[in-house]
Amino acid sequence: ADFAFMFIMWAVMMFAMMLPSVTPTVMIYERVRAKREEAGRPFVPTGGFVLGYLLAWVGFSLGATVLNWWLHTNGDLSSMMGQVAPKIGGVLLIAAGLFQWTPLKDACLDHCRSPMGFLATHWREGGFGAVQMGLHHGAFCLGCCWMLMVLLFVMGVMNLVWVALLTIVVLAEKALPQGRYLSRGLGAVLASWGVWLVTTT
Repeated sequence: ADFAFMFIMWAVMMFAMMLPSVTPTVMIYERVRAKREEAGRPFVPTGGFVLGYLLAWVGFSLGATVLNWWLHTNGDLSSMMGQVAPKIGGVLLIAAGLFQWTPLKDACLDHCRSPMGFLATHWREGGFGAVQMGLHHGAFCLGCCWMLMVLLFVMGVMNLVWVALLTIVVLAEKALPQGRYLSRGLGAVLASWGVWLVTTT
């Protein structure tokens, strides 16, 4: 029962955090879908695309739940929904900071910042095709943001201020013209913070 509750909590939290950042892509998808339907092409439901996108984050939520459960049972969390010990938090911050500078981060972020290019090259027909497209896009989004989500363990899984800040950061990375520079700057800040935690606690 605790595991199921934890999984539902993670899934709901991921949906709340990631749906704002995917909304522009969903709006573009709907416009493309409507024009194709007017031209007599097969119906490709927007809801299927959103469902596929959320399924990617359901997968992440399951992994986060397993990690949450493992940390809790090993005494590495202050509570079931709390935060990790400072040194572990420092290591996670360093890892997240370094990830912000990796080619994988850049590639996934570029994809998320170019929804029209994605739709032009990965379009699939039909309801199942819509789910496939959403899952594909969600996988890139997951590749871009997963380390930031892991940072919830640093400040507290249910720390709503931290949740709100991460939501804003994810949206800004994707929406602002200087999103890549924001990502790199954030990486430097996170890594520096992590080094400080590891060396002073």
